[in-house]
Amino acid sequence: MSADGLPRTAAPGDPAPPPGPVVVGRYDQSPGYGVNRPRGADSWLFTWTTGGQGRLSQGATRTRAGVGDLVVLAPGVRHDYGVAPGAPHWRFWWAHCRARPSWRAWLRPYATGDGLHVITSTPADAHDRIEAAFRRMLSDARWTGTGAPPATEDDREQVAVAHGTAARELALCALEEVVLLTAGAARAPTPRPGVDPRIRHAQELIAADPAAPHTVRSLAADVALPPSRFAHLFSQQFGRSPMRELREARLRHAAQLLEGTDLPVGRVAAASGFASPCHFNRVFHERYGLPPGAYRSNGPTISEYGIDAGQSPKVQG
Repeated sequence: MSADGLPRTAAPGDPAPPPGPVVVGRYDQSPGYGVNRPRGADSWLFTWTTGGQGRLSQGATRTRAGVGDLVVLAPGVRHDYGVAPGAPHWRFWWAHCRARPSWRAWLRPYATGDGLHVITSTPADAHDRIEAAFRRMLSDARWTGTGAPPATEDDREQVAVAHGTAARELALCALEEVVLLTAGAARAPTPRPGVDPRIRHAQELIAADPAAPHTVRSLAADVALPPSRFAHLFSQQFGRSPMRELREARLRHAAQLLEGTDLPVGRVAAASGFASPCHFNRVFHERYGLPPGAYRSNGPTISEYGIDAGQSPKVQG
């Protein structure tokens, strides 16, 4: 199969691309454009709208897609989509592929029924990066494995099919970035009601980078509060001091590294913000009941300590 064989407008019953290759494209369609597949598709379909408006349905579930919306259609359910009624056009990126299993947990909070997932809460300041990821996906899909992937062109619609294993995996990595950037907000814990947004932001800073050299003074400066006032509010609203929160975040980070990578224990300690390996071994043992090395070999999973392992996908060190 080649990109030249893909229809620009599918007639009712036209087949979707097969699930093996990754097929990615960028369209800017006029009113009247539509695709109707009564049997659905064997692959997942991802659409990211950059202009105009689209309409999409999956089974009995329908939605409209505006700028910045990611709409995902699961395989095996009849679907159709096209330019929304009254819209002047629909400019969008699309990709057919076999979704990686880990993506389903990220998409699940946005399920609206019948295999349709609608994500409309993506921050505007992430749109450029998402657009860049789709451009890279298009480029990587066309890679032959020799030299660098070709550059994309901005002045025309394009479609690419990733046939080779390397090109396919690179393209999926770019699409995974899109999934994480758009659906990542669903993984964030629900904010506690009544918490001062400045204190919540400080907690988010700790959680995002526990290995950073945070101090009460630096965190207070980040949220524009005097250090003593910041420490009092933090302890009052979370029931623990900022430095206790930091230690817990570092220990969680270390546990995730021990479970998900082969990094030596000393490097895990340093990557988690602990300056002393001996201190790290002691506080880790106190927190988890096992020293780091034994935890890696025999310890329980992160989720058994009340942490959703899906919140931080494992990395290979």
